[in-house]
Amino acid sequence: MSFNYMYIPIGVPTFHLESAQKEFEKSVSLLKSIDENVDVPEEMLLSIDKLNSFTENKNPDLIIVQNVTFANGAYIAEVLRKIDCPVILWTLREPVIDGTRLRLNSLTGAYSAANVLHEFSRPFCYVLGSPEEADVKKAISAAVSAAKVKKALKSLNIAQVGHTPQGFGFGRALDMEMMTTFGANLVSIEARELIDKAKSFTDEDVASYLEDAKKRINGLDKIDAKNVLDFARLYRAYDEFVKEGNIGALSSRCWPDFFTAFGTPVCSVLGILNDLDVPAACEADTYGALSMYICSQLTGRPSFFGDPVSVDEKDNTITFWHCGMAPCSLAREDTGACAGLHCNRKIGPTLEFGCKAEPEVTIFRVGKKPDGSFRFFVKRGEAADAPQQFYGTSIVVKAEESGKTVRASVEDGWEPHFVVAMGDIADEILALANMLGIEVLEY
Repeated sequence: MSFNYMYIPIGVPTFHLESAQKEFEKSVSLLKSIDENVDVPEEMLLSIDKLNSFTENKNPDLIIVQNVTFANGAYIAEVLRKIDCPVILWTLREPVIDGTRLRLNSLTGAYSAANVLHEFSRPFCYVLGSPEEADVKKAISAAVSAAKVKKALKSLNIAQVGHTPQGFGFGRALDMEMMTTFGANLVSIEARELIDKAKSFTDEDVASYLEDAKKRINGLDKIDAKNVLDFARLYRAYDEFVKEGNIGALSSRCWPDFFTAFGTPVCSVLGILNDLDVPAACEADTYGALSMYICSQLTGRPSFFGDPVSVDEKDNTITFWHCGMAPCSLAREDTGACAGLHCNRKIGPTLEFGCKAEPEVTIFRVGKKPDGSFRFFVKRGEAADAPQQFYGTSIVVKAEESGKTVRASVEDGWEPHFVVAMGDIADEILALANMLGIEVLEY
């Protein structure tokens, strides 16, 4: 589904139109540099008739309403009456302050527009500044990216493979909550269905999957041969399920079923799915998988999923870990992604490695409050150049006030699974939360 957004420069002709025209032209250039598919008018919309003519029968995914000069609340009301999508409200700075006339009066227009937006109960992202300011481009770019994710969520099929283990209910999703809050379609399937599917494949059926896995994972030849073949069977079963169902993200039950009913863990399969652009979380944490999907949409890269297991206040680091299902592409280059045995069950193959350094990362989680409403966890950091910390996969995140963050997030009751995204996407997440009407706790 293609994304389209619209620039709506409103105003009245009684202000300094030469100044307004310059800001209009610079604004168009800025927006086209962010996404050239932006729909822009040929001229400033200095009357409600021109505004209506430009917006008639259009259905954008995002609108940027800019007071190129002052405009009263009737302008934005006309827009909101016809268009229902996320809004960026953009205020221009006064170009000249010289004791003479007010050139634009964009800020007063913003107050008028914001007042109407509140009357309509419509959330909006607010940007203040001139088109040539770096912070303005950054803020608009973040909002555009967030609006793209919001649209992508509406076409997302997210799968829940099996049930959460006892005591892990925080990850269990409900189809109506997923659809009404995020727009995504929740698909549910029992883990035994994929196990049975995997059991039906012969060694020849999974030969190509095994060869693909050997290119991604070092040391598979050191794992029991039957387990490696059964892992390849699982790989094909999940891959076909994803392709046949047009699944964009999934969560999967892992223990104890894949150890007791199949004899081989699913960890490595989930790691590979992440590298195949299908965000996948273990322990059937569907909101964890949703968190991973949002991050992958914003960064274009797979993310790390795991538990916070260690904090070092002196180094300001938090270690995130899981049994062995991180994307192979995140592995340190000096080791690569290695095959190993599950730390508790002693059955393989799982993935074993520490993650490579990354100059900017974002810790993120879609969580729920006791009343059932959603909230977002956000914290900026960087991934340290650190070796594997424990059996399984690990990433060490350097973040300001790490000890304070851990204490506060425990006291605030956050779920024990978090996502580490490769890149600073905090602004985009804040904008997405605004568009979805979700509370954000930025630590």
